[in-house]
Amino acid sequence: MVTWNNLDTLASYQELAKAETVKLAEVMTGENGADRVKKYSVPMAEGLVYNYAAKQVDDKVLELLGKLAEEAQLAEKFEALYNGEVINTGEKRLVLHHMTRGQLGDAVTADGVDKRTFYVAQQQKIADFAKKVHAGEIANAAGEKFTTVVQIGIGGSDLGPRAMYLALENWAKKNNTFKMEAKFISNVDPDDAAAVLNSIDVAHSLFILVSKSGTTLETLTNESFVKDALAKAGLDASRHMVAVTSETSPLAKSDDYLAAFFMDDYIGGRYSSTSAVGGAVLSLAFGPDVFAQFLDGAAEEDKLSKNKDVLQNPAMLDALIGVYERNVLGLLCTAVLPYSQALSRFPAHLQQLDMESNGKSVNRFGEPVDYVTGPVIFGEPGTNGQHSFYQLLHQGTDIVPLQFIGFKNNQCGSDVVIEDSTGQQKLCANVAAQIVAFACGKADENRNKNFEGGRPSSIIVGDQLTPGSLGALLAHYENKVMFQGFVWNVNSFDQEGVQLGKVLAKRVLAHQTDGALKVYSDLLNI
Repeated sequence: MVTWNNLDTLASYQELAKAETVKLAEVMTGENGADRVKKYSVPMAEGLVYNYAAKQVDDKVLELLGKLAEEAQLAEKFEALYNGEVINTGEKRLVLHHMTRGQLGDAVTADGVDKRTFYVAQQQKIADFAKKVHAGEIANAAGEKFTTVVQIGIGGSDLGPRAMYLALENWAKKNNTFKMEAKFISNVDPDDAAAVLNSIDVAHSLFILVSKSGTTLETLTNESFVKDALAKAGLDASRHMVAVTSETSPLAKSDDYLAAFFMDDYIGGRYSSTSAVGGAVLSLAFGPDVFAQFLDGAAEEDKLSKNKDVLQNPAMLDALIGVYERNVLGLLCTAVLPYSQALSRFPAHLQQLDMESNGKSVNRFGEPVDYVTGPVIFGEPGTNGQHSFYQLLHQGTDIVPLQFIGFKNNQCGSDVVIEDSTGQQKLCANVAAQIVAFACGKADENRNKNFEGGRPSSIIVGDQLTPGSLGALLAHYENKVMFQGFVWNVNSFDQEGVQLGKVLAKRVLAHQTDGALKVYSDLLNI
């Protein structure tokens, strides 16, 4: 039986807080550093490796993190989650996004159906639909094939699927699995929808409306914008639109859509890339087989997250090191730095995943906590970031933990040699150099050129960014966030913090304002 306790009540946390702090610049210098890099590494799924040598940990700290994992019952809580216990206490719901890619434990029945069977059925329904679109069996009014798919959604209906699409677009083109170009409309700002519509041929475009409730204001507004554009082009919108929604929403059985694919209340938006939310657009863009490979990679990483041995569980280890940095070392932020242009929007997805999940100041029982919880997440691809915000990371007054992601090979398969090295070699050289530079620093009598070092980082390394390795990478971070929520005793699966602004916005639009709200409304000419 699991028990839910605040972090500061755990004996292992009190012991961890007293542990001697590792002097990173010392342990990462010379042969000691070489030995650490070889030692502090754990395999992930799909050939990925999580290396944490440049983190401020040693064998003693790792031992204490293992004790914390055991006392906080992290493995047992994950087991309770995937076996269908009500882990989302705020909304009194199960948490089942893992089940979209595999059966980790017992069969789970909810809403009168076996949920794994339900998710697989939706994936098959999407696959059948996508194949018919690709074959031209489902076509526009003129019998011509659709060439573009446009996802209309916001938050988790946009950030994850958009990041996954961009991550695989060039890979699919290189491997001859690219079927349709995908575009995304998310912002209620009319300029967003207008820009997308101006860049496509609407007559050959298929639109996916994603809204679990069928009532999301921004999404329905953008749908109306799109329908207006289709009408002006003399097109029947119902021949160009599909819905991803819940079975109980008003969109589920509407004649306004060619088809409807279903999700449910047990998968939060930020965890929905492996559900129909990501499945429809990715299957249409790249083919169902590519989406299946993506799911397989995530499933394999999920299996590793079941391991009770912290040193063999990369997501749990990453999570606990993050807790140590946040709660013992007092570090506010974490930068995610993918050295892969394909992952250009991955940090934006992780911002929502992490900050919406663990940006909580009360525990899962609604009681205030007396310790800090989720970090601020930000990041951009390298090497672009090196010429932007790395100055603060290297020499600023705040120490920011770093999470690098790198691949030995690019996706496009082409490169050039300049000054005896390829572009990919230059990219990878920069990753290696940055890790050591951050950790070890460089002494200089000129204080402006002095680097103190001691700036911690980890890296996830793979051979190439493929559908499988992308799925593993996604699952790693989803599970990391989950484990950190367990340690902090917060509910990582609701997001009440997004609701108040929505309520006040409706008051503004109804002209039911007073005080500062009215003045700001007048200022914006609403």
